[in-house]
Amino acid sequence: MTRLSRPFITVAYLQVAFRPIRLHRLELEGFRNYIQLELDVIEKRLLIIGSNGVGKSNLLEAVELLGSLRSHRCSRDQDLIHWNKTQSLLRAIANDGDQLQLELRRRGGRKAYLNEKPLVRQLDLIGPLRCVCFSALDLDLVRGEPVLRRNWLDRVVQQLEPVYSELTGRYNKLLRQRSHFWRNLANHSSQDRLAMLDAFDTQMALVSTRIHRRRKRALGHLQPLAAKWQETLSNGKEKFTMTYEAGSVLEGEEEEKAWRISIEEQLLGQRVNEERLGHCSVGPHRDEIGFLINGVLARRFASAGQQRTIVLALKLAELDLVSQIYGEPALLLLDDVLAELDKTRQLLLLEAVGEQHQSLITATHLDGFARDWQADSQIVEAQLFRDLGNVK
Repeated sequence: MTRLSRPFITVAYLQVAFRPIRLHRLELEGFRNYIQLELDVIEKRLLIIGSNGVGKSNLLEAVELLGSLRSHRCSRDQDLIHWNKTQSLLRAIANDGDQLQLELRRRGGRKAYLNEKPLVRQLDLIGPLRCVCFSALDLDLVRGEPVLRRNWLDRVVQQLEPVYSELTGRYNKLLRQRSHFWRNLANHSSQDRLAMLDAFDTQMALVSTRIHRRRKRALGHLQPLAAKWQETLSNGKEKFTMTYEAGSVLEGEEEEKAWRISIEEQLLGQRVNEERLGHCSVGPHRDEIGFLINGVLARRFASAGQQRTIVLALKLAELDLVSQIYGEPALLLLDDVLAELDKTRQLLLLEAVGEQHQSLITATHLDGFARDWQADSQIVEAQLFRDLGNVK
């Protein structure tokens, strides 16, 4: 097992497991612009201050990877590895003294360890550092393309059911294989074509049903929480609702067999158009999530301020849901988001965070934080960490 150059210290943190701190220590090697970083977290609020480009977001991204195995900023591990390194090591001490390690390699894929034991399933790393990340990129959630809303909802579902990522991975693989089949249609006989399409339809209908059910169920849990936060953040002026517009026709209750048969019939019925257009028009990849303010579609009619409030409400609802499901507060990552909010929404967000959640917050300066917040926070300079890391 690959180790960092210094021993991984645990004793001091085991003594403070009762404190409301989920992340006690973070160590990075060869990650993004950090050659080596060792950071002890001693307060439940960690403010990471620095100018743009020094690596503030990289620290939060590392925590997000250890907590969810995903990054909201990129999808390729190669982009996370320092330019002159062959691998990155991310390690953390979480609540109850759990030791998490994730290795990212240019070749050979990832490896995950929990308490120094290699994991057969990387998904088993998820748990000790469950987190909700809110970044400036999320402000496009309301007005951006449907894929942004699908990706957001998928991250929520994965927090609730880590194995969900296997479902979406399997579906995306089937979708790519199906597209490849249509592009190479001439290489298959008529009999082979029918057999392959029947097999695709059967598998895709089953996986589609399970994805649709989980997405719809998650929205049902989020709806009252997000509505409550939208009402609070708008001083009672706005009623927020969400709609699930499935990419398949879903009739009746969430009965797996009925939905699966229906989707299989829909896939069969669209084959002629699929052959002509070259893409599948039925399935979760066509899902849309509608956000409405007072019954009006927010993407088209909401003001910029209302759109930002919706994103705040969604993230706080996600934080509440994860905490309710697991009976303990999730870690909140706020990545350079305060600068995108007006003073009123900044205050509302910081008040909403309150005392329950450990928070890691990046900002270019401390002006947006009240003095009592600063007094109760651990403040670090990202530039200092980067400079120290580059000389080791």
